[in-house]
Parts: sequence; C-alpha cells; structure tokens
Amino acid sequence: MKGFDLTALLLNPAFTGMLARGLLMTFIVAIGSWLLAMSLAFILLTIRLTGGRVAEAAVAVYVSYHRNVPTLVQLMLWYFGIASLLPDALQEWLGDHNAEAIFAVIGLGLCQAAYFSEDLRSGLRAVGRGQTEAARALGHSYIGMMRFVLMPQALRNAMPALVNHTVSLFKNSSLAMAIGVVELTHAVREVENESFRTFEVYLVATLLYLLCTLALMTGGAMLGRRAEAMGAR
Repeated sequence: MKGFDLTALLLNPAFTGMLARGLLMTFIVAIGSWLLAMSLAFILLTIRLTGGRVAEAAVAVYVSYHRNVPTLVQLMLWYFGIASLLPDALQEWLGDHNAEAIFAVIGLGLCQAAYFSEDLRSGLRAVGRGQTEAARALGHSYIGMMRFVLMPQALRNAMPALVNHTVSLFKNSSLAMAIGVVELTHAVREVENESFRTFEVYLVATLLYLLCTLALMTGGAMLGRRAEAMGAR
C-alpha cells in the first residue's frame, strides 16, 4: 500500500498536464453552457411577458420538464438519443469536432435556462409597480422600459439566485464525464488509473472544485454589491 505523497502527483508533468487539460475543458463546458442558458433565459422570460396563454403554457412546460428530469438523464438523452436522429453528415461533423462537449453544452445550457428564467422572473416580480408607472411617465416605450428601468432592477434582485445556480452549473459540468467529455472528473479518473494514488488525486480535484466555486461565489458577491451601489445612486 502506497503512503500519502502529494508531490508524486503534482511533480509529474504527465499527471498535472492531464488535470490541467481536464480543468480547461470544465471551464469551456461551463462557460458555453452558461452563455446558452442565460441567452435562452431572457428569451423564455420575454415569451412569458409578451406571449399569449399558449406561449406561456409552453414555457411553463419547458421549465417544469428541465427542473424535474435529472440533468444526467437529459445529457444522455441528447448524446445517445437525439444525436442518433441527426443526418449522417451532421453526425460525422460532430464526431470530428468533439461531439461530447457540444452535446454537454447543449444539455446543460438548456437545463440551466429553466432555472435562470425563473430567477429573472422572480427578480422582475420584486420590482415595484411604481417603477413601471414612472417609466411610462418618462415616455419610455415597452422595450425602453424593460431595458433601462425594469430589467436592471430585476437583475439586481435575482443576483443571489443567479450566482447560486451558476455555481450549480459549474459543479454539474462534472456530469459530462458520463457521455465521454474529458473534463476534470474524467481526467481525475484517468490519473487515478495510471498513478494508483486515489486519495491524492481526488484531494486535488476537491481543492480545484472548491477554489473555483469559491471564486465564483466571491465574484458574484462583488457584482451584487456593485449592483446595489449603482442602484442606490
């Protein structure tokens, strides 16, 4: 049985290189998913605000589906199910361009959009009705009212929830390992198989995830304080 030796792991260029590449892929998947989720969240919110009953019901079904079906199941549905229905030419192109990471971004992004849209909707509901009346009194159109008056306040109100769900998205990126994405958790498994130092490699992974999530939370807190300061002016 090997004794604890963290340097045997950290001083090995092959192992640290694998972990670094895995961490980079984790950031790529997380950032891509976040951008997709936030963009779609604004679209879903707009549909709910301006669409009719059918459109609002469709958004409600979308949100309910993604909030009640496990994220891992959704990723597998995209990679093993929906991918098989695509034209052969598109499947070949995806296979040449890291299909696993692409479907991970799509699956995680679509799932997280449901949470982000609800966060934004809750933040918008918290804005007082007087703000709408004041914006109309100033001559703003509906788009101008949303852009310059209501949404900035809604974002400030939703900031804590958005930060929490952003952290959850980063952590859920580890689920992409199940469809073959070589992210941090996948790299950890590979290093463990080659080094046989289970405790050391999982300790490093734990610290990396902890540092990244703490950085996200700290950055979110700073943004929240800055937004509150700007709103108080």
